[in-house]
Amino acid sequence: MGSDHAGYPMKEKVKAFLQDRSIAVEDVGTHSEKSVDYTDFGKEVARKVSDGTFERGILICGTGLGMCMVANRFRGVRAALVNDLFSAIMSRRHNDSNVLVMGGRLIGETLALQLVDVWLETPFEGGRHKRRLEKMDTAS
Repeated sequence: MGSDHAGYPMKEKVKAFLQDRSIAVEDVGTHSEKSVDYTDFGKEVARKVSDGTFERGILICGTGLGMCMVANRFRGVRAALVNDLFSAIMSRRHNDSNVLVMGGRLIGETLALQLVDVWLETPFEGGRHKRRLEKMDTAS
C-alpha cells in the first residue's frame, strides 16, 4: 500500500486494520504528512501489482483521482476509485479490481475500513465479466 501526504493519516489506519487481521502489508510510503508527489507512491504500488509481486494494492491520496490515474497506466492493473460500499463490491464482482484507491480527504475512517473489508472479501464473478476484461486488455 501507499499514499501521499494527504492520504498518510488514513493509510496508517488502514495498515493497522489489516495488520490486526494478520494480513501482511508492505508500506511503500509516504511515512509522514510532509508534502510529496503522489505519483511516486502510486507508481511503486502499481508496478508491484503489474509485475505480479502482489495480487492487490491499496492507494490513498487526497481525492484518490491522481493515484487512480497513475495506477491504471500499468499493464494488468485495474485500479478502482471507490467512495461507497456498492462501488467497492462491484469493482471486485464485475471488474476484478486489483488496486483499491480511496480519497483520504473525502471519506471518513469508518467508511474507509468498511471499504477495505468488503473489497478484500468480495470475489470476482468471472463469466461474461472475464470476457469484458479481456477486451479491455486488448484495447489500444
